[in-house]
Amino acid sequence: MNRRLLLSTVLVAALAGPVFAANPQPGETLSDNRSYTFRELDAIKTLDPGLNADVEGSDVLRALFEGLYNEDSDGNLVPGVATSYDLSDDKTTYTFHLRPEAKWSNGDPVTAQDFVYAWQRLADPALASEYAWYLELGQIVNAAEVTAGKVKPDQLGVKAVDDHTFEVKLIAPLPYFPKLVTNASLFPVHKATIDKFGADWTKPGNLVSNGAYVLKDHILGEKIVMERNKNYWDDAHTFMDTVTGVTINDENAGLTRFLAGEVDRTDVPAGQYPQLKEKYPDMATSTPYSCSYTYVINLTDKGNKALQDVRVRKALSYAVDRDIIVNNVLQGGQKPAYNWTHWAVNGFKMPDIDYSHWTQAERNDKAKALLAEAGYGPDKPLTIQLNYNTSEAHQKIASAIAQMWKQTLGVDLVLNNLEWKVHTDRMQSQDFEMARYAWCGDYNEASTYLDLLASYSGNNNGKYSNPDYDKLMKDAKTAADPNADYTKAEEILATDMPIIPIYHYAKVDMIQPDIKGLPQNNVQQSWYAKDIYRVAK
Repeated sequence: MNRRLLLSTVLVAALAGPVFAANPQPGETLSDNRSYTFRELDAIKTLDPGLNADVEGSDVLRALFEGLYNEDSDGNLVPGVATSYDLSDDKTTYTFHLRPEAKWSNGDPVTAQDFVYAWQRLADPALASEYAWYLELGQIVNAAEVTAGKVKPDQLGVKAVDDHTFEVKLIAPLPYFPKLVTNASLFPVHKATIDKFGADWTKPGNLVSNGAYVLKDHILGEKIVMERNKNYWDDAHTFMDTVTGVTINDENAGLTRFLAGEVDRTDVPAGQYPQLKEKYPDMATSTPYSCSYTYVINLTDKGNKALQDVRVRKALSYAVDRDIIVNNVLQGGQKPAYNWTHWAVNGFKMPDIDYSHWTQAERNDKAKALLAEAGYGPDKPLTIQLNYNTSEAHQKIASAIAQMWKQTLGVDLVLNNLEWKVHTDRMQSQDFEMARYAWCGDYNEASTYLDLLASYSGNNNGKYSNPDYDKLMKDAKTAADPNADYTKAEEILATDMPIIPIYHYAKVDMIQPDIKGLPQNNVQQSWYAKDIYRVAK
């Protein structure tokens, strides 16, 4: 191991003071009940940070593992394993300083080498991670070459200077790079455990983690149980002894169990927020949430041939009455989407998308004309299959859109309901025509959405490809102000319509009033089990 490279550095983040954790406010009395139970819509597909690609998986991984930095309730970066970082004068070398008291759940120290191993493992084509591309988005030296199999993982631009100093080299400055490190894919993993157990390393009894909790039990599709990690460096400020995720596919069943006191947090069923807010004003909540809901179109030869025609894609998009979806079906503070990036993303300037200004009647007329121009009509009807994962809300939205397309265009939409794992597996193998999908930002910057649809993205399941779009996204990485590139990218998406944007999320929940510590001002809605506490009723 080389000695620490001496750099002329500038201290960028020396975060002093207490770390945000379970933090009772003046006048609050803590409860004797030190457990928290939350609803999950679907089974957690994996507990491997390098393989996870799901929001619910990330929620659990933030309890079991800890990365360099965390987020507080307002979305600000706060120390995790790292206490500070230095940035070189040319803004391409980040040097993270790790806390010496950080330990794995088995008592081993957490070191810079653990991060090196985890990031190299993520990039290694042998892992086949959907999130390997995330390292390339971070502009890390040799990330593209490693993920493409052109050079070995040990050539990735990361290094353990010593046990508590982790160095990351970028190919060009990236001002929002520190925001990226909160993502679960960049959490450290315990090499000795993976070497010993192989694919079984994430099973209860095997998993060694470095977060505030350890894995107690995991029954796929039923529940996951986590208990406090006594070796966690900040265990003294962790309140909940047990955190349990319960899989409940049906939103109404989740609400019933919430009202019975069986779960502490659940999603509000579509259309029920207004009445629940009136009846339970201290329980029903709606806040902006950086996720966008869309129908992804398979543009490969395995997809529906009709959808290769941009006129058909535009016709379908125009004929969706988004106001009905958000105001009549969902009713939870969501907003109609005519673009991809969520409106609340920091610094994002909403593009001027032409069809967003039209009346729905104008959109419908244009949709009819485009579909006829493409050759479809009564003499040549169009049938499309839509895959969606099990959820009453997804079913209601799909049924509403099927009715819109039938009445406006004469298009038949065949609905195909699948369990989450099957649904995502089919998307990743391009075994679909059109698929319900949602993307939640990995960090609070527009590129987290727009990079997804670049041809090099590991999550570009529709296989959309436009060289001009790719160039804009690559140019944005080094632009002084990338927002102009982001606006142009959104305009290209509106022209090519590789996806059908439907709505921008709000986080619409029922939360027991004695539960505190969940974020309400963080558009990412990243929550940490260690920050949650319960007050006496």
